[in-house]
Amino acid sequence: MKKNNYKRLGSNPFKSLSFTLVAIGLFFLPFNSYDGLPFLGEFARESCFIFFILAFFIQVFEIFYNKNIRLPYKHPVFIILILLIIWFFASYLLNIVDINDNYIKQTSGNERFIRQFGALFISSLLLLLTYYNAFSRFTVKEVFKMIRKVFLISFIFVSLYTFIEIAIIYLGLRFLDPVLRVSDYFPFVETWLDYRNGRISSVTFEPPAFATYLITIAGWMFSYIITHKGIKTFIPGLLVVVFCFLSGSRAGLVIILFQLFVFLLYFVKRKKFHPRLIKFGLVVFLGVIPILIVKGKDFSEYFAERLTSFSLEDSKHSYSNKSRFGIIYTSGLIFTKNPIAGVGFGQQAYAARPLYPNWATENNWEFDQKYLNDDMKSFPPGYNIYTRLLAETGIIGFLIFTFFLFSIGYICYQFIRPRSNISWQSLILLISFTGFALNWLKQDTFRVFGFWICLALLLLLTRNQVKIKR
Repeated sequence: MKKNNYKRLGSNPFKSLSFTLVAIGLFFLPFNSYDGLPFLGEFARESCFIFFILAFFIQVFEIFYNKNIRLPYKHPVFIILILLIIWFFASYLLNIVDINDNYIKQTSGNERFIRQFGALFISSLLLLLTYYNAFSRFTVKEVFKMIRKVFLISFIFVSLYTFIEIAIIYLGLRFLDPVLRVSDYFPFVETWLDYRNGRISSVTFEPPAFATYLITIAGWMFSYIITHKGIKTFIPGLLVVVFCFLSGSRAGLVIILFQLFVFLLYFVKRKKFHPRLIKFGLVVFLGVIPILIVKGKDFSEYFAERLTSFSLEDSKHSYSNKSRFGIIYTSGLIFTKNPIAGVGFGQQAYAARPLYPNWATENNWEFDQKYLNDDMKSFPPGYNIYTRLLAETGIIGFLIFTFFLFSIGYICYQFIRPRSNISWQSLILLISFTGFALNWLKQDTFRVFGFWICLALLLLLTRNQVKIKR
């Protein structure tokens, strides 16, 4: 293995305007509860995108004058990504005849492809290379420390908002409502409280979005336990778990607990960290026992409700469960009819319309008012990236994508060694990628900023250590 030979460019992040803009975007990553900018299309709500795209244009300006750009074209993961994008485009060409006839929700199949492929291209190439070039101006340790600090500062603001929201919704302290409304003056925030369902969404636009944000920063917050000492190092990670629990996101809580499990596995063969874990376990035990004594019944009822909430008969979630499982099931049917190349990237909703099962659509207002209503231009979500790719790009696209994710996980795992000088950084990435991969079981979009940011970091972290052998 070759040793990293990064040129130190200084610890001041303002040496690079593009990095500064990316860092600001990372700070605003969760702030998307405002109405958004409609002309940005799929990125309308994403305040961080404004800063990321500005960083891209800054780099274009730099390239025009300095002709200086860094491309990880030799990295095997980047090569697999390029093959994946090429196949997505090929699936469109192979189905072009049928796609020309597709038309629902005032949108043709060709228009749908352009929008979906455009969003993919922006996220997976334009912004990925923007992150990579911004980060490559600093050493690996500097980049990870600066990004983690930005995430922590942002999380502090998010936590302050969330504590007030919890006090209002869970403790009934509604006199704090005007205090929370002050945040409306903060950029990209519009206060909204879910009194009916008792769920928290913090500065995001909905509880699942809040859970996705927590999944994104989980590994970064857990890593403080490795790199710092003291009880306070456990606080960020604990808050991530607690906030996700209170958000009411069923899948989000499972994913973050699995991320925590992956993190704890790191310590199995590292005896020097065992005293910290014992201390952490003691703190959690002393804090949880009194709560269980006082509120044990409430918590048992809550967990029972969470475990049964995925049922089609669950009165509270029956409509969303029927829609979710119905659409995923329909994607499987599309795949069986088009197993090799699928129906074309971005075309799942067109092929699904005549195949939705009756048990999903009957007496389901989500289909009547949204998904089958052509007056509403928004398309039904695929709910699962893997079944969506099976339907749209066939077994070939699915296998390339799963191999892409497997390669990322394998590389991260290879560098989590006791003697590795990038051990804790690799652990952050492995925890993050694990969360993203699991989150894609309930999400069908490639517009996942955290994933591409972590991929840029992985390409940077292993750029001199992972190469294709000739």
